[in-house]
Amino acid sequence: MKVKFLDLQVQYHQIKDELEKAWQPMLENTAFIGGAAVNTFEENFAAYCGAKFAVGVANGTEAIELALRAAGVGPGDEVIVPANTFIATAEAVSATGATPVLVDNARDTYSIDVSKIEAAITPKTKVIVPVHLYGQPAALDEIHQIAEKHGLEVIEDAAQAHGAFYKGKRIGSGKSRATAFSFYPGKNLGAFGDGGAIVTDDEKIATMARMISNHGGIKKYQHDVIGRNSRLDALQAAVLTLKLKHLDAWNEKRRNNAKLYGELLKDIEGVAVPVELPETLPVYHLYVVRVPNREAVQAKLAEMGVASGIHYPTPIHEMKAYECLGHKPSDFPVASEYAPQILSLPMYAELTEEEIRYVTDCLKKCV
Repeated sequence: MKVKFLDLQVQYHQIKDELEKAWQPMLENTAFIGGAAVNTFEENFAAYCGAKFAVGVANGTEAIELALRAAGVGPGDEVIVPANTFIATAEAVSATGATPVLVDNARDTYSIDVSKIEAAITPKTKVIVPVHLYGQPAALDEIHQIAEKHGLEVIEDAAQAHGAFYKGKRIGSGKSRATAFSFYPGKNLGAFGDGGAIVTDDEKIATMARMISNHGGIKKYQHDVIGRNSRLDALQAAVLTLKLKHLDAWNEKRRNNAKLYGELLKDIEGVAVPVELPETLPVYHLYVVRVPNREAVQAKLAEMGVASGIHYPTPIHEMKAYECLGHKPSDFPVASEYAPQILSLPMYAELTEEEIRYVTDCLKKCV
């Protein structure tokens, strides 16, 4: 048996007919930038998240950056981010001219270790960016308590957490100043190319983000700030509107798959399975375990026909791009310890029970 890490073709064939109907009038009318399709998606996605506003942008990285810029972050500021995350979280901070300040991850959840945040705060700190890594909500209550104590903003990186819940409310429901999403094709809510969005209850943030994303203005040829071209195109918006209708069902299937993985792997010595925070409902964008001798295990799985991934092989503080921060591995010991151990198993809504059982049987033989 061969088990793919992700199979987007299966999902595509589920919605193929609906998609062609949605795209045909747009292709006939050559309506590709802005317009009704983008407006519809923004309204629907804001309502889905429980937020007042959504602003579609070009990708998830720029969603974080534009949210930060709209909140006034710029050169001379510091922004706290996890050491264990995709580089986009730190890159977005750097793109504003601010400096990313790293905090180690918690041993159980891989998210930012809230007990270490305050030690990283300085007079230059302006924002904390928690990441809902792998689709697991971070400890938002504790993060907000720290932010309020020190007069800081919270902007969430929810690139992997579409539809996740924290204490009964969806991620993006307005608890923070803004929340950034990515619609990269492999996400739980993925476009057929790049895309992203900022959701917020703050009209000033929404307006400024929209201006920056559209060359600095709301109206054509009116440029009030220095902006850029970071728009969500209409074809992608139509795909996302269609997929949004299926997202809850797809997420539920992912949770069921994760539950089965957990049951089959819980007693295997050497395999550490994901831990969920209380009162959260994850969406399992990724199912990440820890194993010894990761490279050897991954190679053996490949020989058995099981594809896998690594998210992420190098923590931010060990990347060449961020040598300028002057860190060594021991500065963030948990992130550095886990990097050579983490292994992402196949995870998508259409994964079958037979495939999951095959993956776990193979993993048992490898560790």
